[in-house]
Amino acid sequence: MRKVKGKEVSYAKYGYLFIAPFFIAFLIFQFIPLIQTIYYSFFEYYRSGLKIIGPNPVGLANYSALFEADFGRYAGNTIIMWIIGFVPQIIISLLLAAWFTDIRLKIKGKQFFKVVIYMPNLIMASAFAMLFFALFSDNGPVNTTLVSMGILSKPFRFLSSVWGTRGLVGLMNFLMWFGNTTILLMAAVMGINPSLFEAAELDGCSPRQTFFRVTLPMIRPILVYVLITSMIGGLQMFDVPQILTNGKGTPDRTSMTLIMYLNNHLFSKNYGMAGAVSVILFIIAAILCLAVYFTLNADDDSKRVRKRDRFKPRKEAVNG
Repeated sequence: MRKVKGKEVSYAKYGYLFIAPFFIAFLIFQFIPLIQTIYYSFFEYYRSGLKIIGPNPVGLANYSALFEADFGRYAGNTIIMWIIGFVPQIIISLLLAAWFTDIRLKIKGKQFFKVVIYMPNLIMASAFAMLFFALFSDNGPVNTTLVSMGILSKPFRFLSSVWGTRGLVGLMNFLMWFGNTTILLMAAVMGINPSLFEAAELDGCSPRQTFFRVTLPMIRPILVYVLITSMIGGLQMFDVPQILTNGKGTPDRTSMTLIMYLNNHLFSKNYGMAGAVSVILFIIAAILCLAVYFTLNADDDSKRVRKRDRFKPRKEAVNG
């Protein structure tokens, strides 16, 4: 803002002009479809052959039918496969981030290792799934190698085993995303004031104590971000199990995810049920994200309250 001949000129309108395209695109392509999805979830709206049924209002019938079906089972499948991939992902990423940012280790070729770690994230999930389908098939290279080495007496049917299929899905998610998580955590660690590490070293802290007492508390905001985004991505898991199991969630639908279940309703043109699945998925994601956020930030809030209460009597004494 500046003055021209006694008048104040505001440049705020230019700021609104620059951010307008984002909000217009968000309104058209995200907000309006979201409202329509919620609206049609209360309607009977599907196609039967060439005939379109509805939209006829049915209230909460779609939601009740959803919970009477195997929705809970598919939600459990999704969470299990997400945990299988996320737990090793966050552990390996934290270790790599701590090692690559530790000055005392003097690791050479850090940029090369960063590129190598991040490269799996550039590969399409469909290509990853097809690769693993070929590697872990009954007569694939993995089974051939294990049998020839005498580790297995006969080929193990990974794709016909419940935990074999779930393990492959979790392994693929781990390989695709641990590089991205490592880069984020490395940036977070590098943003910590080096004087904190120097003070910890002068106080005689071991590397393990420094990691748990200094590094982890300081990168908590990034950890919250990684956990929330990974959780949302896990709930939206689709392409890997879809291609690996040919959309059937075999064996016995134990690898069927929520989005695969949603896709089946969209494929059958049952828009009402698909809308109900989408709304419930949105609610689950929102609840989990809020729970994670408030749980991981509860300690910081309590510390601020204690600090404020500590200085409050002193201020009152000064004012008195």
